[in-house]
Amino acid sequence: MSGDRYTVISADCHAGADLLDYRPYLEARHHDAFDDWAATYVNPYEDLLADTADRNWNSGRRLAELEADGIVAEVVFPNTIPPFFPSASLMAPAPTREEFERRWAGLRAHNRWLADFCAAAPGRRAGVFQILLNDVEEAVREIRRCAAAGLTGGVMLPGTPPGSGLPELYSAAYDPIWDACAELGVPVNHHAGSASPPLGDEPAARAVFMVETTWFSHRALWHLVFGGAFRRHPELRLVLTEQGSGWIPGVLDMLDYYHARLVAAAARRSGAGTAESKFGAGLAESMGKGPSEVWRDNCFVGASFMRPHEAALRDRIGLDKIMWGSDYPHDEGTHPYSREGLRFSYAGLPRDEIAAMVGGNAARVYGFDLAALGRVAARVGPTVAELAEPLKEPPADATSPVFATGGSVRVW
Repeated sequence: MSGDRYTVISADCHAGADLLDYRPYLEARHHDAFDDWAATYVNPYEDLLADTADRNWNSGRRLAELEADGIVAEVVFPNTIPPFFPSASLMAPAPTREEFERRWAGLRAHNRWLADFCAAAPGRRAGVFQILLNDVEEAVREIRRCAAAGLTGGVMLPGTPPGSGLPELYSAAYDPIWDACAELGVPVNHHAGSASPPLGDEPAARAVFMVETTWFSHRALWHLVFGGAFRRHPELRLVLTEQGSGWIPGVLDMLDYYHARLVAAAARRSGAGTAESKFGAGLAESMGKGPSEVWRDNCFVGASFMRPHEAALRDRIGLDKIMWGSDYPHDEGTHPYSREGLRFSYAGLPRDEIAAMVGGNAARVYGFDLAALGRVAARVGPTVAELAEPLKEPPADATSPVFATGGSVRVW
């Protein structure tokens, strides 16, 4: 808060370099291969070919548009095509053994570009850097390098969808990654879309993707919980972004139920040899705390374009866990109607609760300086009175699902 204005930090924005602008950030030994690849690559994304594509890399335009939308700082996830990738890295399948070296070089080029992009707006951007899980030692080295380079948004955890050939996220193989992140205070971010298996391009496949993609992303939560990552690394922080938030209370209830049931079955001497005792064997020792306790102590949600029925669950989700996001510059995001989106979801709530969800929590997780940002918010932030006024009609040309009807039926 800054006087009568909210300090709004978007915990979910996206950026990346234009294709050829990644070249200077690649090691020189990859330049010839990059030139050959870029000469024939056809970008499959309409929004990255449109006149507005420079929102991804034009620092001045980006700051101006976010400020006009009432936003003073952002957590920056990737968006454009890194070198040697077939698609945006968020959705790309895990590389094959033959693809790994060049893909890894491409992601590191993005991370270097991102450090410069964040440095162009000091204190206003927390960049989320990228790794691959194919080589854990390389991933740990990159985590340490990016943290030292000032990328405060943490690491983006890739998914391990069926068919990826990678160990599941509950595997102890990833312990060096969790250890480095816990030691350095690096948040582990898992963004929707990064864990879905390829489904093809038929109409049914696209619809199935929309139904399933958040569920595949949620899997990171129970994989790390049941895998004991938080017992072995109690300082580890997990952020689940752009996956909704209304699912969290019900899923935590379900995870608690299975945890209690399986642990109890394993502990009962009379249950020895039963199916449930086998499924629960060793679970209590490997996990330590139960799922809801882990959520309370270690987890957060990047609640992109949070909707009214989700805001009503804020106490069950955890008011200190929720970080609102605009999803700029995506068309499903709230730009240029973030003020209206905030009014639609939060009007009538206590101002201290709104302040926490729209900025305070993100500042704590990603290390933003609220006092410094408050000086910007005093100029551009939405006023307390503005967000207190219920929105009667959504903007006619708004494209964000925050304004859509029927969202309360969502089960995950």
